[in-house]
Amino acid sequence: MKRIALASFLVVIFIASTRWTGAQQRGGPAQFTGTSTVMDGKDLSAARRRFEAGARTYWHSHDNGQLLLVEKGKMRVQKRGQPMRELGVGESDYTGPNVVHWHGAAPDQPLVQINIGFGGGSKWFEEVTADEYAGKKSQ
Repeated sequence: MKRIALASFLVVIFIASTRWTGAQQRGGPAQFTGTSTVMDGKDLSAARRRFEAGARTYWHSHDNGQLLLVEKGKMRVQKRGQPMRELGVGESDYTGPNVVHWHGAAPDQPLVQINIGFGGGSKWFEEVTADEYAGKKSQ
């Protein structure tokens, strides 16, 4: 329950700060050099997901990309054709539009991730093999 309250608080702060920044650009004291414009975020989505140790997604892609952040634990992530990587708390990974990838928890500890989507849909593919998960094979 505390996490839901914290997430809700962060969303409210984010919305308030974007509105305040926009108001400042329309006549408040200077805070930027050059032009900086607040953009509409209606196509953005943010969520938290918990993975038990060893749990992972299937291979998939996102039409407009995805940003992942490790909040707790250790994440494994791999883009097709590249080596598997492990990320720790505070580290992030950006996957561009239509790049096939997977992500999940390390085998020895659970993961809490924050994922940001940029609109569009997702395409799902095959299961990640044990060898791929272990970093032994890259497709």
